[in-house]
Amino acid sequence: MLARHAARSAAQLRSSALLRTASSRTAAAARTARRFSATKPAAAAEPAGEPVVLSFVEDGEEVAVTAAVGQTLLEVAHENDIDLEGACDGSLACSTCHVVLEQEYFDMLPEPEEEEEDMLDLAFGLTDTSRLGCQIKLTKELEGIRATIPGGADNMLPPKG
Repeated sequence: MLARHAARSAAQLRSSALLRTASSRTAAAARTARRFSATKPAAAAEPAGEPVVLSFVEDGEEVAVTAAVGQTLLEVAHENDIDLEGACDGSLACSTCHVVLEQEYFDMLPEPEEEEEDMLDLAFGLTDTSRLGCQIKLTKELEGIRATIPGGADNMLPPKG
């Protein structure tokens, strides 16, 4: 009886230790998880979906579009057939959604995260006001932003449709 109790207690201890280890790994992962969005979330006063007017400049032609607060420039470009690739779907694994902003709007954005800066180092036509379109979430204060798509950026994705 004592041996059976000792064996059951040992098994319970092993199980408990495994659960604690798994739980501590999960907690550690949660503590070290990083947000990959370089922009601030839309303010509470700005309801998601509120329209924002902006424009893309592609091959010297300016295209005005309307988008919702909370969308990224990359999402807006795709919805409006703007030739901005975004090969990694916004996971910060490429620089194909590189855009150049006007200084006024660039200064409104929070500093880019290190991951974005690393990807921008690979971008064609990098400037002091370059950002990745997947990391710029629209807010009402970005009304009127102009995002220029650098001339040497080639969209390698097949056309839709």
